[in-house]
Amino acid sequence: MATQKKPARPRREPMSRVDTAWLRMCRPTNPMMITGVLMFDEPMTLEKLKQVVRKRFLAYPRFRQKAVDGPTGAAWVEDAQFDFDWHVRLSALPGRTDARSEKRALERFVSQMASTPLDRSKPLWQFHLVERYRGGSALVARIHHSYADGIALVQVLLSLTDTTRKPEKSSELRAAWLKKDGVEVVRRVGAVDRYVQLGGKMLGKGMEMYRDPTLATMLAKEGGEIGRELLTALALPDDPPTLLRGPLGVSKRVAWAEPLELDEVKAVGRACDCTVNDVLMATAAGALRAYLIERGEEVEGITLRATVPVNLRPLEHAKKLGNHFGLVFLELPVGEPNPVRRLERVTESMNQLKNSRQAIVAFGLLAALGMAPASLQGVALELFSRKATAVATNVPGPQQPLYMGGSRVREMMFWVPQTGSIGLGVSILSYNGRVHFGLIGDARLVPDPDAVMRRFGPEFEKLLYLALMGNWEHALDAAAADALLPTTA
Repeated sequence: MATQKKPARPRREPMSRVDTAWLRMCRPTNPMMITGVLMFDEPMTLEKLKQVVRKRFLAYPRFRQKAVDGPTGAAWVEDAQFDFDWHVRLSALPGRTDARSEKRALERFVSQMASTPLDRSKPLWQFHLVERYRGGSALVARIHHSYADGIALVQVLLSLTDTTRKPEKSSELRAAWLKKDGVEVVRRVGAVDRYVQLGGKMLGKGMEMYRDPTLATMLAKEGGEIGRELLTALALPDDPPTLLRGPLGVSKRVAWAEPLELDEVKAVGRACDCTVNDVLMATAAGALRAYLIERGEEVEGITLRATVPVNLRPLEHAKKLGNHFGLVFLELPVGEPNPVRRLERVTESMNQLKNSRQAIVAFGLLAALGMAPASLQGVALELFSRKATAVATNVPGPQQPLYMGGSRVREMMFWVPQTGSIGLGVSILSYNGRVHFGLIGDARLVPDPDAVMRRFGPEFEKLLYLALMGNWEHALDAAAADALLPTTA
């Protein structure tokens, strides 16, 4: 009698420490998913989408693997029951009558998807196709953060597109992905491995210092630069209490604004001698200020912080997946009524971050969290998340039209997850000469994200007006803005 062969065990591939940290950060209140939306001018069929996903998305073997966590660590394991139809599926929007209603319906659908955790028994990603949306179609993508960071996953999504309506192999698309627009806070820094090795040691000592501040001197002396950076982060006071912070629920709300013209944003940057990124983050601060005032919040003198992901690898390597980014704390002066002074303060904060090692320190700490016991993970995550009110991302996209399966991409937006007790996320993505703003918020804290989105356009128009009215021979500053617009609010 022939002996039956035992089925081969699925191949296990150890997960990196940082990817493990993001896998374990999942909470019912904050699923660790990156959610994206692409809107097309022409309709796309489900079969066409499946062809593109099979050929290009599944060219990454990782997306056929599921994440398995255990006492000895997390690993990627081939899904022996991989169900392609579960991952790529058709969805519909109810009750659409006009363009505004359609947008609201899509925002509600994306909100539902962003609130629904992915099935941990399967590879952690899904594509939902809305076949009929504003004369074309819309695609909602959900991918777990453990696969890669936002910058890498945006590049993965862009790899599903072409630079011409008729799909063809071309080097033009690669060049389109790598179009940069001055939005990176810092460039890649060296000695990553050294910081990862020190991360665990510094995390432990940092938590001890938080309980016993007399250890601060020892930490700074023993850890050198990384110790001083960690000490600085731990010494930051908690963000002030506002209606944007509080107990989180399990429902998210998503909205996006009408896009801005990138050339106009650049013009404001030139007038104020700052970067495009500075202008956009100052605009976000102004929109949050207006929203807080509208809801009766006292904002005078208040500065909120946003954690900003910083890419730590060349963009051309982003498609290799994995998480390779750090985090920095950017100040958003929502208590400042003068739009130009608000911009100056954002620029100053950004310049300080450019000269710090805060991002690479955070990367080392994330690696340490991936190895730490669950109890320490929770305490450390809560400690750091109390120091910020929002997560803010700004990714430069291609500045030319893209096509997926022959359908032209009209707009695109994505949101990264919030961590710990943070309940607000602001996303900025430039594409084809325009800048797209999106917001995701906990439904308890921000039940009406569209009310924030409506403020982005007017807040930017204030800066544009002042830039156009100023003396073009000199950089526009807050004093000049006061003279031009004495009653800014």
